[in-house]
Amino acid sequence: MFIDSHCHLDFPDLAKDLDQILLNMQHNQVTHALCVSVDLPHFPRVRALAEAHDNLFASVGVHPDYEDQIEPQAEQIAALADHPKVIAIGETGLDYFRLQGDLEWQRERFRQHIRAARKVNKPLIIHTRAAAEDTLRIMREEGAGQVGGVMHCFTENWEVAQQAIAMDFYISFSGIVTFKNAVALKEVAKNIQLDRMLIETDSPYLAPVPFRGKQNEPAFVRHVAEEIARLRDTNLEDIAAATTNNFFNLFKPPRNGVHI
Repeated sequence: MFIDSHCHLDFPDLAKDLDQILLNMQHNQVTHALCVSVDLPHFPRVRALAEAHDNLFASVGVHPDYEDQIEPQAEQIAALADHPKVIAIGETGLDYFRLQGDLEWQRERFRQHIRAARKVNKPLIIHTRAAAEDTLRIMREEGAGQVGGVMHCFTENWEVAQQAIAMDFYISFSGIVTFKNAVALKEVAKNIQLDRMLIETDSPYLAPVPFRGKQNEPAFVRHVAEEIARLRDTNLEDIAAATTNNFFNLFKPPRNGVHI
């Protein structure tokens, strides 16, 4: 069995075909998925998905790329997280790749999310792109290690991975690890501790090989696991069991009879 630890099933292109997407998950042994919030106005539809399906869970947060937002405060995020199906805070973090200029607002937003996570004792989902040094610094300054979390859609190097793990974070691999030119990332996937690994799709984006360039969906997360198993020269079942167990250990959702 597999778990997609990061997807966006509320996005219109996926939401319109939700019944088929859930059926495709079942056919590919993808038992659960975490639907990740990117802004607060659309958070209710993320939460509603989790409420409607036993095997779907939600997070609450505002993506670092979203500029034109009323800046969320820790108390507001924490209040929205007070729900049994909301199991994480985020996605949050820093992204210096798409945005330029004075990004102090982005750093302050990140701090508010970490403070909210500490208030409710729920793990963080962290997005970082072209900003690893500042991301790790703020994580340390704000005590992110007190709640832990996941470095989602990881694309950084081995050193960044180890620094995050030292703060009790997991490393999540997306379809990027299947791309031929992702040489450094493949090395991270090959060498990282198995008990610190998660898998995800980030759907509808970043479909893995052999679906690269097409719309992604949670059913495809098994291809991420297959590539990691190939890189590590191990059984697919070992990657499936480890990443599933890691998901439950980190996010602590009800297992509903799941035993690994």
